[in-house]
Amino acid sequence: MSDRETRQVHEAVAAVLNGRDRVLLAVSGGVDSMTLLDAASEVVDRARLAVATFDHRTGAAATSAVTFVAEQAASRGIDCISERAWSCESDEAALRRARWEFLRRVAGERGAMVCTGHTQDDQIETVLMRLMRGAGARGLAALYASSDIVRPLLGVSRQAIERYARVRRLQWVRDPSNDSVVYHRNRVRRDLLPALRRVDPSIDAVLLGTAESAAQWRRDVERLCDSVAEVRVFDDGRGLSVPVEAFSSPTDQSARLLWPELASRVGAVLDRRGIARLAHFTFNSRVGSRVQLSGGWEVVRARNSFGLRRVSANEATSKVFVLSDGTRFGNWTFRAESSATLTSTRDSWSAWLPTHAPLVVRPWRSGDAMAVGPDGSRRKVKGLLSAAGVTGHERAGWPVVLSGTEIVWVPGVRRIAAAAARSGRPGLAFVCEYDNR
Repeated sequence: MSDRETRQVHEAVAAVLNGRDRVLLAVSGGVDSMTLLDAASEVVDRARLAVATFDHRTGAAATSAVTFVAEQAASRGIDCISERAWSCESDEAALRRARWEFLRRVAGERGAMVCTGHTQDDQIETVLMRLMRGAGARGLAALYASSDIVRPLLGVSRQAIERYARVRRLQWVRDPSNDSVVYHRNRVRRDLLPALRRVDPSIDAVLLGTAESAAQWRRDVERLCDSVAEVRVFDDGRGLSVPVEAFSSPTDQSARLLWPELASRVGAVLDRRGIARLAHFTFNSRVGSRVQLSGGWEVVRARNSFGLRRVSANEATSKVFVLSDGTRFGNWTFRAESSATLTSTRDSWSAWLPTHAPLVVRPWRSGDAMAVGPDGSRRKVKGLLSAAGVTGHERAGWPVVLSGTEIVWVPGVRRIAAAAARSGRPGLAFVCEYDNR
């Protein structure tokens, strides 16, 4: 790598990070993040930097990587914050959630901006993966979307990063999980993308161009939302008021277009099911009605506006209710359904519940834990609620469903594997809805 190319990496990092008061570098120990650490330590005042590294408890290699990162940060005179997951997860999404919960918490405590070592190759892989799962224009922007996360190496190829690391004589660790075909991204990286490149050598440019177009589309939608009169953020950023006239289109397309962007402004993330429910609600709701969304959010219809807000804490109760059709628990209603209605095994608002023991619903209690893995591994319900965005006072009124003494379902958050689909055992199908009318 020439001096010119070395300067190019340094200049990319300096352009993004210089001028930031505090920066939290997310460093895993891999070549990408070690390049980020090295370049940042060269071009940014080290007093403004901190390193965060997370042990996912996926094995000895993950624990060793945390120690390595701490040593490398210390050798550069940079503070390092590390944390170990309190439960072992194997699901990609769960691993990612745990890591980001840690990064955002530490960044918030330090008043810092999170900075990652994502490269151009990461963007290409992400766009392809989102295409495969049918993402819309908003999702296809991927890492190009506006964010509170900064990624200074996003325009640099992984090949250039590796050359930089070799020339700079950097040390890094290789995560053995990167070789595992269990993870979808690894299969895309090792098998699918190379095959596509053999068929069409321009596929990388095509995917990046798609992301750029999608990112521009997102910016256009952002400007459209900015132009909607009287959109108002309230309750210290935990809620949003949107005038009814913002949705003037006679179809639900305007709602499907605007709501994801509006929700993102207060930290709410709408999945496809939530967008569909909210679009229908926008044009079919009565004044005073409300719709419950995942992650602890709701939209309430007022006479002239819609209010998106965090679900308020329910009335504290220590009562335990026998679960049956029509059981009402605070603001939640449980309905018995035929098993045929449970069409989505990923919908945590419905469950097939075993009836070999009495079914009851009660409030979440400190210390509650439930089985989350096929091996019977357990996880604290408090952590599951936090990961789903249910925190603080909201947690006190959240229901948990038990079969006998075992928690089998936390509505809207998690259910045990046996509650995902009918397994041949005696059971009942239930749907939980938020209903405060």
